[in-house]
Amino acid sequence: MTHSEARVRTQVVVVGAGPVGLMLAGELRLGGAEVVVLDDRPGPTTESRASTLHARTMEILDARGLLEELGTPANEPRGHFGGLPMDLTLPSTHPGQWKVSQTRTEELLQRWAAGLGADIRRGCTLRALTVGAEGVEAEAAGQGGSLLVHGSHLVGCDGERSTVRRLTGARFPGLDARRELLRADVKGIGVPDRRFQRLPGGLAVAATREGVTRVMVHEFGAVAAPRTGEPRFEEVVDVWRRVTGEDIGGGTPLWVNSFGDAGRQLERYRHGRVLFAGDAAHQQMPIGGQALNLGLQDAVNLGWKLAAHVSGRAPAGLLDSYHTERHETGRRVLSNIRAQAHLLLGGPEVEPVRALLGELIALGRVQEHLAGKISGLDIRYDVGAPGTEPAHPLLGRRLPPAELTTEQGPTRTAALLRGGRGLLLDLGAGDRAGTPPEDVAAGWTDRVAVTAARPAGGGPLPDGAALLARPDGHIVWASTRWEGTRWEGARAALRRWFGEPGRN
Repeated sequence: MTHSEARVRTQVVVVGAGPVGLMLAGELRLGGAEVVVLDDRPGPTTESRASTLHARTMEILDARGLLEELGTPANEPRGHFGGLPMDLTLPSTHPGQWKVSQTRTEELLQRWAAGLGADIRRGCTLRALTVGAEGVEAEAAGQGGSLLVHGSHLVGCDGERSTVRRLTGARFPGLDARRELLRADVKGIGVPDRRFQRLPGGLAVAATREGVTRVMVHEFGAVAAPRTGEPRFEEVVDVWRRVTGEDIGGGTPLWVNSFGDAGRQLERYRHGRVLFAGDAAHQQMPIGGQALNLGLQDAVNLGWKLAAHVSGRAPAGLLDSYHTERHETGRRVLSNIRAQAHLLLGGPEVEPVRALLGELIALGRVQEHLAGKISGLDIRYDVGAPGTEPAHPLLGRRLPPAELTTEQGPTRTAALLRGGRGLLLDLGAGDRAGTPPEDVAAGWTDRVAVTAARPAGGGPLPDGAALLARPDGHIVWASTRWEGTRWEGARAALRRWFGEPGRN
């Protein structure tokens, strides 16, 4: 080892310190895993990229105690599906969409992850990977020389041009971009706000906040050509003039980029000791902010599972369930984004379909169905819990936000997930004699919190139910029975998701 070469050992190496990598780092630390994060940038992004957080992501941030620092971002109850306006309000503590710049999101998650003990190293560019029987070694180049980081596992969270994906040769099938949107943040222009306005020549979007106007434009019939870099502002000016007739050339561009309608997804999210999350695992057009939210939810699904795996606590198959659950979720999101891209960027030939869908969205159940897809609130994993009542309506879904009353006073379901552990929740507190939940969870209390409570004034949780939720908030066992079989299947579910009991 030379004077310019350093070695570091850890349990998990995360490549990419964007929102997904930082979220994953925090989740790994909550699960007790050591983590080193490598990123080639000197600091969090200063570009105003993804700026929309949806209801499920806001609930997750609430469950980790991060919303207070985030403050009160702008909330828009209305969103869109392929540019067709629709109400996104569904039962949630944070319905609709919330406008938070990616810069702010990254800064928040970096402080959180670092505060939990994540080792975040910026200015480190990944150069090589070596995967062996004992672990993974990442070689990165930085200003101080070469850095070798050895871990049990490595996760690529390094975006749609993932270096980890390239170095491992992971198959990334799908469709190349055929159409694109040009996008710019411009200061010093005065154009009317446009919300997905379809004009004879193309699609135009404009929204002004704090003196900066974000414009997006697509010219109907234009074919996306491969790019080696970002477009020039002059290109945006020319296309905007042809589509809208307006001149924005006198403004000052703060940021210019483009994004196409490419759609790709890894065949497998896990390749032995190397895993992928976020845009490194799936590439999609960033319509309605779904891409960022999908990636953050990948991280929350993976973090506790990988932490349990590297710590030797995971039951068989737990880590593989990350691919099973999130690949299917990603497939569904990519499918709805592809449909939206056709509706947004198609020419006059899509107008009949847009008109029909506009009529259907006016129907409550259709709007609820589409809002569930966009917000992430419709996710239901196949958790196949033995001993659980058939087709229990909560099984596989996220623990719904609810107000509860405990012996210690009022609380909320989100607060019960703050520690990043599982949760055995007895909603029949004090009503019946029988086996107390503490006895049911004996041997798992280092991994599972036990709470007895009652729903406060109705709400989405049935009075008297018993539930087991994973650290990511999804319910893997449920019962509403009072008789002696009330806890039947609970211990089997605890073993399946949290491993064998210890002695505590």
